[in-house]
Amino acid sequence: MTVTAVSGLIDAISYLGLGHVFTANMTGNVVVIGFAAAGAPGFSVLGSLVSLAAFLTGAVIAGRLEGVMRARTPSARLRRILGLEAMLLAASTAIACTTSESVHPLIALTALAMGLRNATVRRLAVPDVTTTVLTLTLTGLASDSTWAGGTNPRLGRRLASVLAMLTGASVGAVLVRHTGLGWPLLLSTLGTTAAALTLPRRASTR
Repeated sequence: MTVTAVSGLIDAISYLGLGHVFTANMTGNVVVIGFAAAGAPGFSVLGSLVSLAAFLTGAVIAGRLEGVMRARTPSARLRRILGLEAMLLAASTAIACTTSESVHPLIALTALAMGLRNATVRRLAVPDVTTTVLTLTLTGLASDSTWAGGTNPRLGRRLASVLAMLTGASVGAVLVRHTGLGWPLLLSTLGTTAAALTLPRRASTR
């Protein structure tokens, strides 16, 4: 769930600190492009397009790496992708701490990192483990609940995902508002690094 919390951090950083652009949640980003194209103030078509392009590039790279790492366990593949993500976020942290004229480079680096991770998690397909978007998780919580005649399968995992995203977004928002971009990006880097290091060395992520 650490990587889900990092996604909340990243979206807080990008939306609040990089001009109302999402770099983890591409659903929101497509909507933002629609707002900007319609002339709504405060939104950037260029920033959103940079984010989309970088995210898709990351997903393509992850697809290529999947073929190279196919012989490895799912845990090993995810650990290497999270390592790459941590390096991209570390670069973002360094840029944010050294210059204030870095909006588009930060959008590109964080979206690239999220594209890498999302494509890899999608390939692993762990049920109800989402790292950027909670729409299907929330739908499952409602439609599979006892109120809907269901049995609440994987209730704990689903609730943990929602709580992790909420916590990451809240912490990210506080840090962006009070400290700027450097500290929340550093926290994102450390969170991703911790997630990579705590993955099992031999067991499957499934």
